[in-house]
Amino acid sequence: MNPSTYIPIIVLWIIIFIMFRNRRAVVARQIIKKRKMEGNTEMKEFAKRFIDKECLISSFDSNHQFEGVIKEVSDCAILVEKNGTVEAINLDFVIRIREFPKNKKGKKKSVVLD
Repeated sequence: MNPSTYIPIIVLWIIIFIMFRNRRAVVARQIIKKRKMEGNTEMKEFAKRFIDKECLISSFDSNHQFEGVIKEVSDCAILVEKNGTVEAINLDFVIRIREFPKNKKGKKKSVVLD
């Protein structure tokens, strides 16, 4: 085939990729805006249930997953301790909190697939 027929196909795929990437960012911004206007009381109440438990915390960006013991929950942040260091995670970006999975013997699983 002629190479000139591939160029419109490649350009079309690039445009579709950019549209989907931008759509994901727009949805994330809308959720954050909604949470700021209404207040993030639901996630705050759920996070309080996990105080002093080792948890996995997922954020909007699927590449970021935090793990550690939740020490404190305030109006807009969670304090997580791991290996003696403390991290503050903004509650506006948290989409999932779950207790660290354990195997049948009660030990922490070495591999967690989500």
